[in-house]
Amino acid sequence: MPYPETYRKVLDADLIVRPLVPEDVPDVLDIERQGYSHPWSESVFLDCFKDNYRLWGACHGGKLTAYAVVAYMVDEAHLLNICVHPRARGEGVGRYLLRHVLATAAHEGMAQLLLEVRDSNHAAIALYQNEGFHEIGQRPGYYPSASGREDARVLMLALGQ
Repeated sequence: MPYPETYRKVLDADLIVRPLVPEDVPDVLDIERQGYSHPWSESVFLDCFKDNYRLWGACHGGKLTAYAVVAYMVDEAHLLNICVHPRARGEGVGRYLLRHVLATAAHEGMAQLLLEVRDSNHAAIALYQNEGFHEIGQRPGYYPSASGREDARVLMLALGQ
């Protein structure tokens, strides 16, 4: 499959993906607060450092530019949070990190990956669909929003097939 131009830029960049550690939480919170109107709290992130979670950071030049939080339940991976620093958006970092999450989950025996995405997040929906995800349902009022609640689309991708 040919890579989009933005993804080729990432492949040429000094980008690494590594496991996050609790000491990364301040940088994660900085990205989270710039990326979301209703960010997760520090305690929520710290609570994710458990055996059945995978926390990944994409770093460029040693600086954290994106992160992902994935929960493993039996043979299912659930992408709970993925966010790219506003200055790194549109450069393929999110796609690169998502592909790392998918490859790792498949390697670790997960059969599928599920996620929720805001109905209004058209860029993320397009990315997920481009990577092979398909919609399997909706969660009405799932996300808090400025006007109350917003629906989520539930997307799924089978792994290792």
